[in-house]
Amino acid sequence: MQKRKASMAAVRILHLHSSFDLGDQQSRTVRLMNHFGGQAEHTVLSAARNAFGAADALDRQVKVSFPKDAAPALTGMPSMGRYRRLASYMKKFDLVLSYNFGAMDGVMAHTLFTRSMKLPPLIHHEDGFEPDEVDKLKWHRNWFRTIALQRSDTLVVPSKSLEQIARTVWHQPLEKIARFPNGIDTRHYDRRPQRGSFPSFQKRDGEIVVGTIAGLRPIKNLPRLVRAVAAAGPNIRLAIVGEGPDRDVILSEAMRLGITDQLMMPGYLRDPARFIRLFDIFALSSDSEQYPVSLVEAMTSALPIVSTDVGDIRSIVARENRPFIVPRFDEDALAGAISGLAKDAALRATLGSANRLLACSQYDEETMFARYRQLYGSVMKRADFARQS
Repeated sequence: MQKRKASMAAVRILHLHSSFDLGDQQSRTVRLMNHFGGQAEHTVLSAARNAFGAADALDRQVKVSFPKDAAPALTGMPSMGRYRRLASYMKKFDLVLSYNFGAMDGVMAHTLFTRSMKLPPLIHHEDGFEPDEVDKLKWHRNWFRTIALQRSDTLVVPSKSLEQIARTVWHQPLEKIARFPNGIDTRHYDRRPQRGSFPSFQKRDGEIVVGTIAGLRPIKNLPRLVRAVAAAGPNIRLAIVGEGPDRDVILSEAMRLGITDQLMMPGYLRDPARFIRLFDIFALSSDSEQYPVSLVEAMTSALPIVSTDVGDIRSIVARENRPFIVPRFDEDALAGAISGLAKDAALRATLGSANRLLACSQYDEETMFARYRQLYGSVMKRADFARQS
């Protein structure tokens, strides 16, 4: 009896984040933490020392700590002493999960000391790049990743493009790479908009609402979307849901183009399922994406998609929707795609239905949960964790 109880003890997971403010990667991590429930206890470190905004989305019953100053820093000058302190901190956990390049010092520490200190397994997750790597990857980061990842157990990526980079640029063997597409609760998005979920929402007769959900950051290039909507026609209203440093830049561009009365920016809104079907078209104007969760949310909500052709977006949407995925620098094409869909309600409905059918069959979160459970449980040799609770 005692042996069985020990095998069912909660696993201790250390999370190493570049930032734990809410984004696609952090949202997925939080949903996994909520899903694991009492089977796991979590400790979260962030390279950005005060970036813990995603914690607000954790269920209350999840056991999690944010030690901050009580733990070694994830950033600083490389040194064996610093790496040794990071590695020593890992010893009390059953599994280490690291995320993106901002946590790569933790990965390096693990690689350097895993054998001598008998460290727990480490699984690294890569979800995308910073704005300075949109057009060209930094050679020194590629070199550092290649070395640091040598003794990690698995590298998890959500997209085909990242899988290709992992194989050819970071020189990771195929058997070490796991490609897990992001998933969402597709049933949760099969609902009508909830009254009051989008403050001051406006849509006059004959208007079309183009909407997006994004952090207001340079890499999302939302001024590009403002320009495309302005060029697409006066009967189009633009809704940008999110917060971030580019808010004033977006507002300034709308003011320059004289469309501030067409722009709605309510800030961050919780639970997109409550309001996303207020949009007629979902749009992304990013310079870089890999596997945006907001795209899958829009598809599950039966919306047609207009987007720049970045990351895996073209392969994620339904085949019928692919003509509306346009080259990144072609703003005329982006405006034309919006204008064409705005004028054709039947086409919007057809594309929306195709997107929802595909999303529900391929991108449901239960499939994603099962993949992560199996991976995490197998590297820890914990069959009880790999199974659905």
